[in-house]
Amino acid sequence: MPFEADLAHALDRTTDSLEPDLTALLGGAVKRGRSRRRRRAAGVVAGVGACAVIAAAGLMLPGVLAGIRPAGSELEPAAQAAPRSAITDTQMIQALEMTFPGGRFSEVTGQSNNPSDPSGGAVANAGLVLDDGQGAAYVGISAVRLKLPLRDGDGLSCKWKPKRDAADTCTLRELPSSAEIPGGALVMSEQNAAEHPARADTARRWTITVTLKSTGAQLQMVQWNSTGGGTGADTPKPTRAAPPLSEQQAVAVLTGATWAPILAAVG
Repeated sequence: MPFEADLAHALDRTTDSLEPDLTALLGGAVKRGRSRRRRRAAGVVAGVGACAVIAAAGLMLPGVLAGIRPAGSELEPAAQAAPRSAITDTQMIQALEMTFPGGRFSEVTGQSNNPSDPSGGAVANAGLVLDDGQGAAYVGISAVRLKLPLRDGDGLSCKWKPKRDAADTCTLRELPSSAEIPGGALVMSEQNAAEHPARADTARRWTITVTLKSTGAQLQMVQWNSTGGGTGADTPKPTRAAPPLSEQQAVAVLTGATWAPILAAVG
């Protein structure tokens, strides 16, 4: 199962298993109300507990959990805003399949995003395994909206990106304003090895993040040269040398007609 699906299912299982003890919660609230120091201590404990839940899942998805930063980072996380319109899983899947005309698809997944339903999450995404005749490859994409004004954060800076392998790269550039992208956009391009140190048979991940400067709408495409994401030994071995789309091709697609409706709905 693709990495993104693993993450969603793990978090669903974690939250479904929580059964709050209302009596205990009420009693704790009364006790905390008696002492400011106790309230602060309780807040610290609660925060540690929340972090432990995520750590127990053992999963991390760049761009999807956009508020999480590596330890020691000096940059604040990019704040997200609610998308302007609902985006369905079907829309995301159809746009992703249209990105690769003539390709064959398997293990297709998608997630809807409904701004009127806070419990539905803030990220619309889709993923699939593509067979374009050059070797199977997993491709995933997510759509979010960042709050303006834009600041350093997900898809906006290479400063905090660790370089753990000699071939890991991260570049950031700007696209000028045009009819397709009024106000211009920021494009961050990353390449990372799934295993460190990388070996000859280590899979790699290519990530292209396009952020519209005028609205904060952001699309992030992740391409693997294997059939699934992951880290280290959990990642399938490479099936091809290069990703299905080059950086230039990916940017052209994400700023073109296929993804224009998604960008408009997000921002």
